[in-house]
Amino acid sequence: MSSTSIDEVRPAAMALRVPLWLWPALGSMALLLVVGHNLLNDPDTYWQIAIGNWIVAHDSFPRTDLFSLTMKDQPWISTSWAAQVAYALAYRFFGWTGPMLLAALAAATAIALLARFMLQRIAAMPALMFSIAALVLTMPHMVARPHVLALPLMVLWAGTLIAAADKREAPSFWLLPVITVWTNVHGSFVLGLALIGVMAVDAIWNAQVDERKALAMRWGAFGVLAVIASCVTPYGYSSLLAAWKILTLGDALPMIVEWRPMDFAKLGPFEIVLLTCVGLVLWRGVTLPPLRIAMLLGLVHLALSSVRHADAFAMLAPMLLAAPLARQVGGPEMEKQAGASSAVLHVAIAALLIGGIGFLLATQRYAPPANSTPAAAVAALKQQKAQRVFNDYHFGGYMIASGLSPFIDGRTELYGAKMMVAHDSATSLRDPADLFKMLDQHKIDATLLMPTTPAAKLLDRTDGWQRLFADDVAVVHVRKPIAPPPPAAKPVSKK
Repeated sequence: MSSTSIDEVRPAAMALRVPLWLWPALGSMALLLVVGHNLLNDPDTYWQIAIGNWIVAHDSFPRTDLFSLTMKDQPWISTSWAAQVAYALAYRFFGWTGPMLLAALAAATAIALLARFMLQRIAAMPALMFSIAALVLTMPHMVARPHVLALPLMVLWAGTLIAAADKREAPSFWLLPVITVWTNVHGSFVLGLALIGVMAVDAIWNAQVDERKALAMRWGAFGVLAVIASCVTPYGYSSLLAAWKILTLGDALPMIVEWRPMDFAKLGPFEIVLLTCVGLVLWRGVTLPPLRIAMLLGLVHLALSSVRHADAFAMLAPMLLAAPLARQVGGPEMEKQAGASSAVLHVAIAALLIGGIGFLLATQRYAPPANSTPAAAVAALKQQKAQRVFNDYHFGGYMIASGLSPFIDGRTELYGAKMMVAHDSATSLRDPADLFKMLDQHKIDATLLMPTTPAAKLLDRTDGWQRLFADDVAVVHVRKPIAPPPPAAKPVSKK
């Protein structure tokens, strides 16, 4: 090939180059589609879609409970209405593939945004490693629920605030619509509001003394406008208040798996990542500014205190570390000009990944795992015409989707701490009397419990109750009909 031909090929090769941040996104997307059924393995997905369907059908927003047996017509607002509508429409047009794909796209977008942020500040290899670590940490909580749709908003919002603080500037007011969208998608937007104060302190602390007052005023104005922007919802400022309500549930929170503290009894992704980071710090002697240390420790505390906060740690910690790390281990490397063969290889691999994603979508039939769906048990309840059903917490979402009113479901803030604790005491038989008191108080005529629930085993041995149905997923008990009293004996007449 002549030198002229080579010169002509090289720009074409450069044009074909795949951006580095796209690799984590494509890899994340492919992985999430491979395990796509797991994204639907959450009972709350059912009631999220049901509420979205109701909003679309009624062109209105719920202000009272619409579905439950115990809290019917009690005040309740749907703070995640936008995500619920998105999942409902995705399900309507594409079946279960729709919600799964929507969640996977949101997660992959978040990883792409994180990778792009890191690649602009540190070398490619550590930037990509941080992105992979973020994916690993979020995978256990990666299900088709509103918090996943909020992840790219979290990364975009936090990344912009951190970038402004790094430059000793205030964020642009053009960022404010992000917090408005985030507020209507998921209650985690309160973390975004909290970040304003944290990053404002960081920016002001590191600014020149004569610039601090003006910078504080700009950050203050941004914070006030952000709070106002977070009230642009169908419920006004009530969405802001409702987001904090779940944090006041006290003793009820540990009963929810995702609100429990991290369990280090078995080696898990979070422990591996955390210990790796500690090892690298000890090895390389990395140091951080005091404020960034405080922020990082705060994120670690959140993640240790609650499983669900591992998402925030995974997405925010790398961005907080990026600028300080760049000053010690080097900033982003200059991209080397790829040869024609290298560029074509990159494009071929990307095309292969995209083709694989398309193949999975075309050939896979995604649905919630059958081994966690009480479909047959609910069918038995409907055949029995049961009206007042006492259910396990994890079955409430499926009952709502099936048209049955649950005793309790995943809307913990609706039921409150007292109800959650009482229900847990009844099902776990901390005091067996609590179970029968609850069944009688609410005039329960049937139960839908997991086979391993202690209450289900007790009802097998309780007079007045009989097992109607059982499989590996659920057990149904119904009250035995009360036998009519025998007819009174007629007195013998004397002749």
